[in-house]
Amino acid sequence: MTLYDELVARGLIAQVTDEEEIKELINNGKATFYIGFDPTADSLHVGHFMALCLMKRLQMAGNKPIALIGGGTGMIGDPTGRTDMRQMMTPETIQHNCDCFKAQMSKFIDFSEGKALMVNNADWLMDLNYIEVLREVGPHFSVNRMLTAECYKQRMEKGLSFLEFNYMIMQSYDFYALFQNYGCNMQFGGDDQWSNMLGGTELIRRKLGKDAYAMTITLLLNSEGKKMGKTQSGAVWLDPQKTSPFDFYQYWRNVADADVLKCIRMLTFLPLEEIDRMDSWEGAQLNTAKEILAFELTKLVHGEEEAQKAQDAAKALFSSGNAADMPSVTLTEEDFTEDAIDILALLVKSGLTPSRSEARRAVEQGGVSVNGEKVGDIKLSYTKDDFTKEMIVKKGKKNFRKILR
Repeated sequence: MTLYDELVARGLIAQVTDEEEIKELINNGKATFYIGFDPTADSLHVGHFMALCLMKRLQMAGNKPIALIGGGTGMIGDPTGRTDMRQMMTPETIQHNCDCFKAQMSKFIDFSEGKALMVNNADWLMDLNYIEVLREVGPHFSVNRMLTAECYKQRMEKGLSFLEFNYMIMQSYDFYALFQNYGCNMQFGGDDQWSNMLGGTELIRRKLGKDAYAMTITLLLNSEGKKMGKTQSGAVWLDPQKTSPFDFYQYWRNVADADVLKCIRMLTFLPLEEIDRMDSWEGAQLNTAKEILAFELTKLVHGEEEAQKAQDAAKALFSSGNAADMPSVTLTEEDFTEDAIDILALLVKSGLTPSRSEARRAVEQGGVSVNGEKVGDIKLSYTKDDFTKEMIVKKGKKNFRKILR
């Protein structure tokens, strides 16, 4: 199987501009490609995971990644998927965030001599002359076409600032500058970035001629990947000071049954043959798949030792032999209605919430799990038979109750 075929099999490719040329480049280690990261925080989060894993895959096959830090575009702000204007950051904050990104990316990408680059688009964007941009770049962009771009549609309803309107031009200029200065012949991005990426491809071809290599590929579900990084308590960060290895492990351990194999296929480096054998897994086997996913991704970010510690701690917490000191609550016959008790009543009975309304809110916000499985249905109920084995109810990160009967 070629590298391109593997990317397709893992569900990573959504759209391409020239499939045959792209196959030729990446399958033979001839691609110098970039992916951009806007420094809106001082840590990457799990929404960046897919891009980082893709860069690692392509580098392992001999291709050269360029991690583009958006120190310049970060001064403008990407309007994609936003209903309001992004808060302006100071140059000092942006530089600090850029420095943090580099340290974290080094866990995925080998930046040793000649193998990869990390560049900051502030190096060329901050020195651009406004009139020169209007003359040299502006004629290659149709305002009518820009207004139809997906990245602007939502913002158009509430008001798109002229500042944000320039983001597509700046991102397009990035590809042009990288092509000129570093021989970058390919760009990757989320499917929500397609219009911006096509702008870069077209700018190169119009400025330098049709023979100029400029390819684009978008990553399937990268937009979902950004959403994956959000929970009720904020983002799931790659920085262990913001999200501990244990909490990082637990985040992936609690993915939905329907998503676990998709995540394993897209984000881990396990062989596809091994993953394909998991397709028939059901019930308890899906819990095993979640443990595999959580361990592999925690190892990738925090190292094997921390991944093992997180896995051991999780198993110890939910094993009967090691949960003896956990606060417990004993259910009585009066707690059951027609031999069942719903999750809201269980949360109130256990003392994890003071009322059913608070319990409902906790479930709807994704903060409740039972035996390591996140609860999303406020109508979920348990029969008496469900309590013949140990049940551990968790609310938030640190509140646990062992339920007895």
